[in-house]
Amino acid sequence: MSSLALLLAAAEEGGSPLAFYVSGLVLVVFAVVVSAVGIRRPGFLSGQGAARALMALTVFLVGLVMVASVVTAS
Repeated sequence: MSSLALLLAAAEEGGSPLAFYVSGLVLVVFAVVVSAVGIRRPGFLSGQGAARALMALTVFLVGLVMVASVVTAS
């Protein structure tokens, strides 16, 4: 988690969109993996706890991309 904070801080100082690209790439890979697993396994995340954890992780990643886009905007 601290490495993401350092990446965002470095992007803020230099104005580089690297943090946005990296966080966006992580979100895309995450979405593709979750989609592929969900298609292959019909009972994927049948429990409420696991589903909530996946939703929380998704919200966190989307928020990270949003923060990175605002921080790196010129």
